[in-house]
Amino acid sequence: MYTILDIETTGGKYNEEGITEIAIHKFDGHKVVDKFISLINPEREIQPFVVNLTGINTKMLRTAPKFYEVAKRIVEITEDSVLVAHNAQFDYRILRTEFRRLGYNFERKTLCTVDLSKKLLPDAESYSLGKLVRALGIPMSDRHRANGDAIATLKLFKLLLTKDTEKTIIKEVVREETHGELSQRQLDIVEQMPSETGVYYMHDKKGDILFLGKSTNIKKRVNQHFTKSGDKARQLQKETKTITFEETGSELVALLKENEELLKNNPKYNPNTRKKRLQALYMIPDINGYQKFEIGPYNKGKECVTTFNGALSAKNFLLKITVEFQLCPKLNGLEEAVCENKQNNQCLGACKGQETPLNYNQRVQQVLEKYSLLGKSIIIIDKGREIGEYSAILIKNGIFQGFGYYDLNHQINNIHILESIITPMKGDATTSHIIDSYLRKKRVKKIIDLKN
Repeated sequence: MYTILDIETTGGKYNEEGITEIAIHKFDGHKVVDKFISLINPEREIQPFVVNLTGINTKMLRTAPKFYEVAKRIVEITEDSVLVAHNAQFDYRILRTEFRRLGYNFERKTLCTVDLSKKLLPDAESYSLGKLVRALGIPMSDRHRANGDAIATLKLFKLLLTKDTEKTIIKEVVREETHGELSQRQLDIVEQMPSETGVYYMHDKKGDILFLGKSTNIKKRVNQHFTKSGDKARQLQKETKTITFEETGSELVALLKENEELLKNNPKYNPNTRKKRLQALYMIPDINGYQKFEIGPYNKGKECVTTFNGALSAKNFLLKITVEFQLCPKLNGLEEAVCENKQNNQCLGACKGQETPLNYNQRVQQVLEKYSLLGKSIIIIDKGREIGEYSAILIKNGIFQGFGYYDLNHQINNIHILESIITPMKGDATTSHIIDSYLRKKRVKKIIDLKN
């Protein structure tokens, strides 16, 4: 559990500042579950430059509650959570100072989004909140007011959680919060899982990931882990002390995240992730200039149209496109298939030279346009994690680059902003296979061609 915090102060000498406004958003890693926003009467002078910066003046604060009147609410909303702030050292120091004046020792774990951004966004030109969120295309209003800055910090933190593919943030928090054995209630955390699409992580008592997987119904899948029989399943159940999850909205994003994070984390209980022996569909010209398709084992050094888990799947697909695009079965090695171009037992297509290579190959090209990533630069737009949000999967010249989330169109219309919100990932034969296979079977919101 996290509490996203922003504080506005009076300014002045070190450790003599007072709080003029506070905003706290309690965030469970997926959604805001509570919030507290209030002006505060600091009972001291506000520095003129602060008035100009924030617009908060003494007159506005005359009827505002004093800090001691809201202290209990702050303690309650931040209890059992990690404070997250942009330049957390400052906000945490100010809070501790105010509580110390009341004779109370306020202690919480903290995470700083400046430090996290420097690690996860190393190429950013500036790490000031305003410039950083602007570069990322994150909408921001009421700059230098507590709630405006807190909301921007929350959106930044959600982006950082997404970019943290090695799960260092979650593992550090889990490690801090799970000393010793967990209770039965905590072990039964499956009841708190969402029935949504995403990736889930089963942790041991140190916070290390024992198993990670993806599902279109996390709750149902985690429940299966806890009810499964077998020695290995029972050992995983015994060692699992907590489960975390990330909703992705899009099943395709979940598949890509699972693939990337399995390689990076190598969890103890996941099956061996050796690459499958894929079958590929190749396009080659015959001696007469007609483009024909052939099926064979995937060869890294040979350009292919698309890939399949097995030869039977590849052959079924070849049969499908031969009918769909009126291609010549004989040319594609499908002797048993019925030629759609026959009339009076005479083939009118490429296999008898009745159609020019130019005309025939135009239909072959349509196959590539519909079913292959080959050479394409596109954005695949799909479901987001919440209403109004969308996922964006970036592919450049046929190679998967990564994915991100956006809620404003200008974030994907501007390539520099798009690339800044994308979590970079390694594109290879496996990711191309995941994307191709998914697009053959299921629909996404839309696909944007970046070359148009």
